[in-house]
Amino acid sequence: MTGSQDMNFNLGPCPFPSPLKKAQEFFVTDDDQVLLASTLRELGAAGSDAPTFEMAGPREKIFFDPRKTRGGIVTCGGLCPGINDVIRSLVMTLSYAYGVPKILGFRYGYRGLSSAGKGSALELTPEKVKNIHEDGGTLLGSSRGPQDVWEMVDTLVEFGVNLLFAVGGDGTLKGASAIAEEIARRGLEIAVIGIPKTIDNDLEWVTQSFGFNTAVEEARKAITAAHAEAIGALNGIGLVKLMGRHAGSIAAQAVLASGDANFCLVPEVPFRLEGKGGFLQALEERLRHKRHAVIVVAEGAGQDLMEKSGERQRDASGNVRLKDIGDFLQEHIVRFLKERKLEMTLKYIDPSYIIRSLPANAFDSGFCLVLGQQAVHAAMAGKTQIMIGHWNRHFTHVPLEMATKRRRQLDEKTWQRVLEATGQPTSFFTD
Repeated sequence: MTGSQDMNFNLGPCPFPSPLKKAQEFFVTDDDQVLLASTLRELGAAGSDAPTFEMAGPREKIFFDPRKTRGGIVTCGGLCPGINDVIRSLVMTLSYAYGVPKILGFRYGYRGLSSAGKGSALELTPEKVKNIHEDGGTLLGSSRGPQDVWEMVDTLVEFGVNLLFAVGGDGTLKGASAIAEEIARRGLEIAVIGIPKTIDNDLEWVTQSFGFNTAVEEARKAITAAHAEAIGALNGIGLVKLMGRHAGSIAAQAVLASGDANFCLVPEVPFRLEGKGGFLQALEERLRHKRHAVIVVAEGAGQDLMEKSGERQRDASGNVRLKDIGDFLQEHIVRFLKERKLEMTLKYIDPSYIIRSLPANAFDSGFCLVLGQQAVHAAMAGKTQIMIGHWNRHFTHVPLEMATKRRRQLDEKTWQRVLEATGQPTSFFTD
């Protein structure tokens, strides 16, 4: 990215001709840049110093000799539709496009690079991965939590890995950055490339993360089921909890795609539960007038409403363990309406683990294919400490430090569309 020239994202000059036999116009140069600005207003505000990303794509000259190169792949964090598609794309592109003779998959995330896990490394070949895109999950397994950076770089050296591809979210990319920094400190020639994976779609500089489209498609089915249950009973309520720790993107987009939801609650917009104008009162009014309601809530919504008892527990990655907003809402809705002697039936649906473990749909599968290809092109050209992004309809190289600086959340325009689609009152939302 322009403005980051003080950081070196290239291992060095590229002496080898690319084995890709294409026309000259096929190749990309480092001078090809993608504007961050997408409107004239944004471009005008930036002036002559408009920031850009380096465009991703194959280079005519590459840094590594393919015949002497060895690749390594890790997949970290929670499951997401499309991980196997990315693994497959990496292996196929390294093998068939560049002729890299050996590719290793390190099992169970960064644990596979630690001294305890390196014995489980799996050799990946086109034959081994040819059908894995038909399955959900990840062939390599996954895990959360940090590992010793020194040990992980030692493992890369021991196995002769020149290219490391890290597939994961915010924590994974921070880990990849730490590995790249240790590699640079030792003066080693190992490229580290991040491939963004977040089903919540909360990473910056990726227009839409892989797996998100599949998640929204499947989440809409859950909302459809909740609607059928709700209208099938007097004062029926369908309550659907969807993924979204810090960002309500899945919930919002599924609501927009469905058209059946009457309430949507997301982490970005706090709400009041009790009292005049609160959510429960709005729900009661909806039931008395329409005799049914469908509520969609992201898992990270309403955390401030739930009782805080002592220090919050954290998972292996250091993330605060969320309290269950679905159970919380169900309990309070039933109690509230019972006190008002309003007969009702509530069906609670939580499809989270079903959604995230599915194979990718056609859109995500194609997107994963290109992400893997672009990651290989970048690594072979000696790029390092970058993530493959997607911005303004182009694939880009995003510095890892920039990719992990902040989380993406719902924008105001999308939230306004949700309010219009649901017709929910805004009285219970707080600033």
